Formats: sequence, structure tokens, C-alpha cells
Amino acid sequence: MSLRTSAPGGRTQTATARARRVTPGTLEHVRRTIAAIGRTLVTLGLLILLFVAYQLWGTGIFTARAQHKLKSAFALEQQQYDRANHITPPTTGTTVPGRPTTTTTFPKTSQARPAPPIPPDGQAEGWITIPKIGLHMVFVEGTTRDDLEKGPGHYPATPMPGTIGDAAIAGHRTTYLHPFGDIDHLKAGDDIFIQTVAGTFDYEVYRAPLATGPNDWEVVPAEDVGIVADHPLDAELTLTSCHPKHYAEHRIVIKARLVVRKSSPPAKPRPQPAATTAHGKGKPQPVEASLAEGLSGQKRSLQPSIVWGILVAIVGLLWWWAFRRFRHPLVWMLGVVPFLVALFPFFVYLERALPSGY
Repeated sequence: MSLRTSAPGGRTQTATARARRVTPGTLEHVRRTIAAIGRTLVTLGLLILLFVAYQLWGTGIFTARAQHKLKSAFALEQQQYDRANHITPPTTGTTVPGRPTTTTTFPKTSQARPAPPIPPDGQAEGWITIPKIGLHMVFVEGTTRDDLEKGPGHYPATPMPGTIGDAAIAGHRTTYLHPFGDIDHLKAGDDIFIQTVAGTFDYEVYRAPLATGPNDWEVVPAEDVGIVADHPLDAELTLTSCHPKHYAEHRIVIKARLVVRKSSPPAKPRPQPAATTAHGKGKPQPVEASLAEGLSGQKRSLQPSIVWGILVAIVGLLWWWAFRRFRHPLVWMLGVVPFLVALFPFFVYLERALPSGY
């Protein structure tokens, strides 16, 4: 027996039942649900765009403030070093990139200056100037995430620039003022000036041993710490950063040699910090530890990011409720301020907790 009996007007009973179920109220409910999902997706998209903007430009706020303090700190270190070693800084002459008060004629004496003191991690160690890419910043000791937020960082397990050995400096390419953002533009023959308290040293870029194609630099896996292994026979400089931009999967390597005739007398090698092995109290070597933290993110920033994320959600919901209730532009404008105040620290901790994109 068929259930599809005819009804007046040519419509079946099934169609009539369906029409009774699809009421105007049901359509309104579906419409509101779709609209709510759309608004949620748009809000999430805007938050993601804001977070990307913070990474690219907002992080530079911390670096700019740190650089201002580091400049004064390095000037004080220079004065203390000169005073302790009875060095009278020159007051006349032509400026050299990275050394505002010196001459272009460097002393030819082979007498080495005393080894510069080892600053604490995150403290000023010198200036790095690369005219080709317009870089002129203070670099610090250390390559942890906190160190590189202040500027380029010197690998603690490598020699000091201006001494025999392969000194290595790392830096960001896309965040925190992106000091090494354009180092892929460097070619063989370009100058890199390093100033420490012991003098100014001119390094000249040369084609890296594993370079391919027209480029004079090489690309290695991000975890490859062999790129900063010391070579005690030459005075060299290695610059490293993530490659390509916005990713941390590989590392770009720039190699340079010291031009002795254009540099200050070399400083005496300073004692290197003791390197603990993976079998020594369970701690990795300093270089490996620095790279690991820089690539995997700070675990200590995870909990604050969750707390601030919950606070952002609460403030956002209160803002939405107030605007829905009163429907006035002033209410919307007043809600922006506390929301952005809560959003900024959330972005700060979230960026530090996530794997670095450099």
C-alpha cells in the first residue's frame, strides 16, 4: 500500500508534511546560525592577521628599546676597557662604518690587545655593520630566543670577532627588526664590519664551500650546528639565519674572512666557556641548546599565553554582549581599548611559545 496519496491541489501528503516542518522560524534559526559562524570565522581571520602584523612589525618595539639601552651599555664598556688598558681613543680622522671615532688607516703593529671581557648573555658585545644591506646594530652575547629579541647574537661557543677562529653571529630575518632580512643579497667581496672594545675588524664575504648556483651562500638544515664549528687556523666570520624568510626549516650561511690590512690589531683569544655534553648532567652543548630553544619556542611562555588567551576571550565576549545590548557606536569604541590591552600580552607570549619563524 502506497503512502504517497494525492492531496488537493496536486501536492502529496509527504510534501505537505515537509512544508509544515520548514516554518519561517526554522529558516530564521538557520540563517542566524550561518551568520554567527560567518562572524566567528571573520573574527578569527582578523585576529590571525593582527598576530601576523605583530610578528612582522610589533616585535620590533622590543628590539628598538633594547638597542637603545645596548648602545649606551657598549659605550660604557668601551670606556672601561680603554681605561683599564691605558688606551687613548683617537679624536680625529675619517669615520669607518661601525667605528665612529677612528681613522681609515689601521695600525700595522702585530701587538695584540688584551682579550675583551666576556659579557653576560644578552649584553652588548659590539657593533655589526653591513653597508650592502644597510645594517648597523649592536650585537649581543648569546643566541637564545631572549638574546635574539635584542638584536643579532654571538654564538657563545665560538671565538670573539677579531681573533683567530670562526666567530659566528645569528640574527632574525622577518621579526624583531629583521637585522638579517636581506643577507641573501650579499655577494663575494662585500664588507662586514665588526666593532668590539678591542677594535674594528673588516671581514670580506667569500663564496661558501657548499654554495650552489649563482649564490655565494649555502643552505643547511636548521639543526646543523657544524656550520659554527671553530676553525682555529683562520680569522673568519659566519652569519646564520633562517631560510627562506618566514620559515625555520633551513639555515642560510654567509662566510667571510678577516682583511688584516684594513683591520685593527687582532685581540688576544679569550677563554671559551666550557661546553657541557649531552652526557653531562643531561644538558646539551651551548650551541645546541640555543638552537633548540630558538626553533622549538619557550616552554615557560606557554602557560602565560593560555592565561592571557582566556582573558582575551572573556573581554571579547563582554564587549560583544555590551554592544548587542546597547547597539551604540560609543559602546563599541569603548570596548576596543580593554580588548587590545589584553590582546597585546597574549600575542607576546604566544609568539614566544610558538616555534620561531625568524
